[in-house]
Amino acid sequence: MRLPRDVSGDELARRFAAVGYQITRQTGSHLRLTRSGPEEHHITVPRHKSLRVGTLNGVLRDVAERLKMDRDDLIVALWETDRSGS
Repeated sequence: MRLPRDVSGDELARRFAAVGYQITRQTGSHLRLTRSGPEEHHITVPRHKSLRVGTLNGVLRDVAERLKMDRDDLIVALWETDRSGS
């Protein structure tokens, strides 16, 4: 599945709330997101207007691996609200 384009760090952080991540702190232009559970998981998302494709892919791959799901399935889960509104 094709990665979405022009995703900001703030938008990605909001979308990760759908799978249990919350913003726990901000240091400079980076957000730290944490998912609680049996094992905490932390990810850092740059707070840029538009994330680079490689950065977005890396973050999505890391979260998908932690959630034990396919990256494409994660993309669908995060962006499904956009598709249902069309």
